[in-house]
Amino acid sequence: MHSILVKDYMQPAAHAISVTANTAEVVERLLKSGLTGVPVIDEREAVVGFVSEQDCIKEMLNDAFFCEEPASVRKLMSETVLTVTPNTSIVELAQTMMREKPKNYPVVSDGKLVGIITRRHVLQALIDNDEDCYLRT
Repeated sequence: MHSILVKDYMQPAAHAISVTANTAEVVERLLKSGLTGVPVIDEREAVVGFVSEQDCIKEMLNDAFFCEEPASVRKLMSETVLTVTPNTSIVELAQTMMREKPKNYPVVSDGKLVGIITRRHVLQALIDNDEDCYLRT
């Protein structure tokens, strides 16, 4: 298999959410994007966290029970975020995905979010680049 890179399969960073957003805004973004989680960015477009569907479900149940206003994304997000660069090898990322929990990895270049890559993108990259093994007739 020849070298394939994250930048060839990542999705542009259009689905990131601002650190100033609330739960309702995050849920709307998740539903619209079809992603299971999105990076949280600050005003400099640096990744400061990650928020998932699971984080939102937990918070929405709590908000509904207590009839509270939607919480800030800061309350929901995980501040520990595994990221990759555009030049990370897809094979290296696939190996990381087998050991680590995240389904989505923010792609960061020069300290700024430039995209996101998901398990589905990695699967597509692997099948695109190894068709002889998987697509035999």
